[in-house]
Amino acid sequence: MIKIFLNGCNGKMGQVIVNLVDTNSEVTIVSGADVVANKQNDFPVFTSITKNNIETDVVIDFSNPSAFNDVLTYCQSSKTALVMATTGLKDEQLDELQQASLTIPIFFSANMSIGVNLLMSLCKQAASFLETSFDIEIIEKHHNQKIDAPSGTALAIADSINQSLEQPKYYVYDRQSNRKKRSPNEIGIHAIRGGNIVGEHTIIFAGHNEIIEIKHEALSKDIFANGAIKAAIYLNKQPSGFYSMESMINIQK
Repeated sequence: MIKIFLNGCNGKMGQVIVNLVDTNSEVTIVSGADVVANKQNDFPVFTSITKNNIETDVVIDFSNPSAFNDVLTYCQSSKTALVMATTGLKDEQLDELQQASLTIPIFFSANMSIGVNLLMSLCKQAASFLETSFDIEIIEKHHNQKIDAPSGTALAIADSINQSLEQPKYYVYDRQSNRKKRSPNEIGIHAIRGGNIVGEHTIIFAGHNEIIEIKHEALSKDIFANGAIKAAIYLNKQPSGFYSMESMINIQK
């Protein structure tokens, strides 16, 4: 059985993972960490991952970018595989993950949903065909407690689209202060925050007299937790390297 350390175990996503792991015979949570001690768990919980003294196979981090340094330092020093599921990381932190993957297995995805990653693949295919004649807009919706905007997933979708284009486009986030006609060389990215929306991403390809929309709607946080658990199981079998949801999906084909 794969032994998991869950960083951010008392958060909303952490507790979803705890409940799902209880029904999975391949994995178990042996310890965790959280700055808030407001839950009763069946495993020891530390105030920081740096205090963990229990043998661990894989760390799943669903916490906050502020914990990034401690998490990465712990995994490197203990040679423990890392599933980085925290969003809102800076480019420098992503570079650090890449560098650390030379010595330990690291799995990173801007979105842990398998469905979202399949959506990215569809968008790449559509964009390669529609590049010269369709405008591309991305609309993302999330709950009113989400801090980062636009979402990491929206940016990852835009990046995946740009990878398929002969002439990459630039991103426009706010047209209010830039009063002019839309350029064909841009991708518009729009963030909506409200209520308890789990997550919704719509990609619009707007052409002359026709519109194509590709959409993914998350109905439960379970899809992200399940993706992280699958990633931990997958990563436990891998050598040092940098892995993504695309890597895992391709292996499972």
